[in-house]
Amino acid sequence: MSPNNKQSIYEHYEPGFSLRKEPEGKGWWFVFSRGQLLVCSCESNPSILQTEHFDRLELEIVRQHYLGLLDEVPCFCAEVSEKFVPKEAFEFREIRTLFGIIADEIYLLAGRALQILNWDRTHQFCGQCGEKTEIRDDEWARECSSCGLISYPRLSPAIIVAVVRDGKILLARSGRFREGMYSVLAGFVEPGETLEDCVKREVMEEVGIGVDDIQYFSSQPWPYPHSLMIGFTARYQSGEIVVDNKEIEHAEWFDPKTLPPIPSPLSISRELIDWYLENNGE
Repeated sequence: MSPNNKQSIYEHYEPGFSLRKEPEGKGWWFVFSRGQLLVCSCESNPSILQTEHFDRLELEIVRQHYLGLLDEVPCFCAEVSEKFVPKEAFEFREIRTLFGIIADEIYLLAGRALQILNWDRTHQFCGQCGEKTEIRDDEWARECSSCGLISYPRLSPAIIVAVVRDGKILLARSGRFREGMYSVLAGFVEPGETLEDCVKREVMEEVGIGVDDIQYFSSQPWPYPHSLMIGFTARYQSGEIVVDNKEIEHAEWFDPKTLPPIPSPLSISRELIDWYLENNGE
């Protein structure tokens, strides 16, 4: 999928903050425990819970929110007690394992639901005065009942960049990756930085390379737990590879015929590598 043709959650989804009337009939439920999504596995492929499932599972709800309408169907997210054990034909799954199995808009909304629940759980009390906060009904926000501080869902912007030199792409390996896998470089934006400055700093810090011709590529929400990945391409400018041995344990220039194992199609890192391959003879 090219960056200009990526699925948008808003093609079918109308956000909402408070339910104006009780839903009738069908509804989607994104139910989580310990960051995993509860799905129905009674058919050939896992599916998101619908109201009929939700009503008969006898869930112990810790928190829940209305999310809005997906193709006019009301959507909800909920977090259940960690003690809850699914009945037969239901199971908890990592969201990432459902990529390509459930519809794109459902997958994107599941990520949104997870971020909303994580934010709600971690902002029950004011970070300024310590008093209890209350959810607002006109926006995604929790407001302190004492000092009035408003806390919104947190996003942590991070850059991710494909650096190209003479037909080769710079790929690196972190100790956190599965065995043998390499990917493009990435890192979180720091206070006071532009995105372009962050690209230059992260590449220099992690592998000792200078870059220029930095171009925006695409972006991807990454709700694990609350990142926004902002993709770029860049051209090698100067320097030789010297890894930092903290974030990166090895880095190398690869051509299309010598690529190591790379990330799955789920991630923007793979989109950037595929972009490189499309422009370099593969």
